Formats: sequence, C-alpha cells, structure tokens
Amino acid sequence: MESQASAAPVTDPSFESIYDADGQLRRDWTDALRAELEASDTEALRARIAPLHESETGDVIEALAPDERVQLVLLLGDAFDFLALTEVDESVRIELMDELPNAQIARGMADLDSDDAVYILEDLEEDDRNEILEQMPAFERLSLKRSLDFPEDSAGRRMQTEFIAIPPFWTVGQTIDYLRTNDDLPDEFYQIYVVDPGFNLLGTIPLDRILRVQRATRIDAIMEAQVRQIDAMLDQEEAAHIFERYDEIEVAVVDESKRLVGILTIDDIVDVINEEANEDIHRLGGVGDEDISRTVPGVVRSRATWLLVNLGTATLASVVIGLFDDTIQQMVALAVLMPIVASMGGVAGTQTMTVTVRALSQKELDKNNARRLIRRELLVGLTNGMIFAVLLGAITALRFENVALGIVIGMAMVLNMLVAGGCGILIPMALEKLKVDPAVASSTFVMTLTDIIGFMAFLSLAGLWFGLF
Repeated sequence: MESQASAAPVTDPSFESIYDADGQLRRDWTDALRAELEASDTEALRARIAPLHESETGDVIEALAPDERVQLVLLLGDAFDFLALTEVDESVRIELMDELPNAQIARGMADLDSDDAVYILEDLEEDDRNEILEQMPAFERLSLKRSLDFPEDSAGRRMQTEFIAIPPFWTVGQTIDYLRTNDDLPDEFYQIYVVDPGFNLLGTIPLDRILRVQRATRIDAIMEAQVRQIDAMLDQEEAAHIFERYDEIEVAVVDESKRLVGILTIDDIVDVINEEANEDIHRLGGVGDEDISRTVPGVVRSRATWLLVNLGTATLASVVIGLFDDTIQQMVALAVLMPIVASMGGVAGTQTMTVTVRALSQKELDKNNARRLIRRELLVGLTNGMIFAVLLGAITALRFENVALGIVIGMAMVLNMLVAGGCGILIPMALEKLKVDPAVASSTFVMTLTDIIGFMAFLSLAGLWFGLF
C-alpha cells in the first residue's frame, strides 16, 4: 500500500495539482503548507488537505519533517484520513503513530475498511495495539482482532471482513431490496456471497447477474456453485498467484472449518505483489526491508549483518589467494589479471541467480522444467565463457606479450563462467529445497563460489602451465 510518487494521482479536474511537471510536490504549495502549520491555522490546513486523494496526502506527509507530520495530523483532528498512512513508507508510519494519541488513532481506524486498518495496526507494539482496539466499537474491534490473529503475510491478515452474504432461498427481489435499504454495506463490492446458516460458502453471484433476471428468481437457481476460495492461513504470495493465474477480481477467504470469514480483492493483491517484489529486490541486495525514510541507525542495522557475512566470504577468498602467493610472486601479471576472472564469474552468476530467484518466487520453476533450465544456463555459461575467453585472451597476450598467459586466462574464464552458470541456478534451487529464502542467501553463496573458483582456476592453471609450483 505504499506509494511510489512519480506522478500526480487522478483528481477532480477543477482541483489544481499539487505536483509540478516532473511529478514532484510543488515548492510553493509545501511552503504555504508549512506557513499554515507554523501559524497553527487549522481551517486553512483542513481546506488545503481536504481535496487531496489519500495517496497525495501520503506524499505530503513524507515530504514533511517528523515534527511537522505530527503537528499536521493533530491540527487536522477528525478531518485527517488515516487511509493516507497506507500510502507512506513503513518507517514513516510507525514513527508517526508512536507520536499520536491512541484515542485519535482508534477514531481513525473505526472509519477504515478492515484490511486497511489491519495494515496500519499490525506494525504497532502489542500494548499500543490492544489499547487502540479497546477504544474502538465492539463490532470493529472483534473484526480487527480476528484478522490480526492470523499470521503475518497470510491471506487472513490481508483480507477485508466487510462483505455481503445472503441465504440461498432468498429471491432476487429480496436481495435487491436488502441492498437498497441496508445502510451497513461495504463501500464497494463486486459480488454477493451465498451461505448456509453455519456461514459455509455455497456460491457467489456477480452483480451484473442480479440485474439481469426477474425479481421472483431464487438465488440458488442463479448462483455460481463452483467457487474459488482461499484458505485464511495461505501465504499472501500464494494468494497473489491464484489471482494472477485465474484473473480474479475478488475471492472468498475461508477458515479451517470452511466458513466464510472475509474476502480478498484485486486492490489488496496489487499491494501484495508490489510488496513481495520490493522485498525480493531488497533481499537480493542484502538490505532487508529498508526504505528511503529509515533513520541512520535503522539502515546500519539493516545492512551490517550481510556486510559481516560478506566479510567472512571475502576472507575465505583471500585464503585461497594466499595458497598461491609463491606463484603470484613469480609472475606479477597474475595479480593484475586474476580479479578480472573472478569478477566476470560473479556477474555471470548473479545474472543467472536473479532469473532463477524470480522464477522460483513466481512458481515458474519446478521439476518439469528444472533440467531444461539447468542445461540452458550451463550452455549459456559455456558460450559466454568462450566468447570472453577469446577476447580477454587476445588482450592479455598483446598487453603482456605472452601468448601462453592469454591461453591460460582464457581457459580459466571458460571454466569460471561455466561454474557461474551452474551455481546461479543450482544454489537458489537447493536453498528453496532446504526451506531457506533464496532471495536472502543466494547472492552470498554465488559470489563466494565464483570468486574462489575464479582465483583457484586461474592461479592453478598458471602454476601448472608455467611450472611455478
């Protein structure tokens, strides 16, 4: 639900955009906002913020300093739409929520759909979250508690508990009258769910079908009995795959007893897809859940772990080089050339690894196509190795006036590129089998192995060829 503000969202055409031609917040607009904040001009602030879409309000919040964010929300009071907090970076949201009174947060949460409220509340400390829930109306409190009881990143945690359920013996006319007269309905809905007295899901009816049949028609005569449903305990990424595979707009969520407990809608799934994609990219880079709004201590903690791991693997590579120190001393050119072989292998391995990790996350790589992909990557590694072996070998022979050295580095290049292709696909697959997230650990192992193989292959071949051992 976080925004990536690069252009202004669509708003009322009569509303003057708060963005400039580059999609950035207008400086004159933010300066005016800060002046109103400094003057504590509540009426002017409400008039300025009221026309904004929640994503635009989120951009405004991120543009302000931490103390200005708190002041803005407090001055707006009940006029502040807490839905805007689903559009900001997690670190900004947590920092702001920590400074706001729990009573105000409780009032704001009561006005949100359950999925949005859960998205905001799940990041809070348990004591604060419980205090906020206790100050909310009973129905909303119980609904949110039920969602929060499901594991993080599960379908149950992401679901919306506002939906329309009717019995199968109603007629179309009764259903339409119910929709017209009931004020306690979701703001938006795409289909109606048919349930028995135990809330077991029997079927669904798209809204367009309701409008196309006679009022006397029974619901069970027109409902779709073949219903796709998602278990509340299912991982949100798996739920996203179901939406993607079957082109769903809205899917029912059921508990372990197959009772209807909520729904997942396409807007929730788009957020999940973006969240999972960003998470994979961050993990491949070893930066965890870091965002641009995080403070220096948070960024240090996020990056230090994998830097420490990299220090260990780099030390291992240096140990391998140390085994050949006599060889390097006898031919200084080896020290100049060996980083090239290791670097090319590392890049090639990372390329293969990135494709493999993405394929695994998208469930595109399985036992049916694994062998074909392994053969392909080995062949790609061999081919690229031969191409760059000729290129690098020729450059080396000319630079050092030593044809034999060019041949040696060419052979090492072929071997390392072949190993890089194999490591880039086999390591993520092995980690997946071991239930270790390949996005987190693959890069470290791939880079280490290609470095070690690159150094060892080049220096060993050189020692044997030139008799330096």
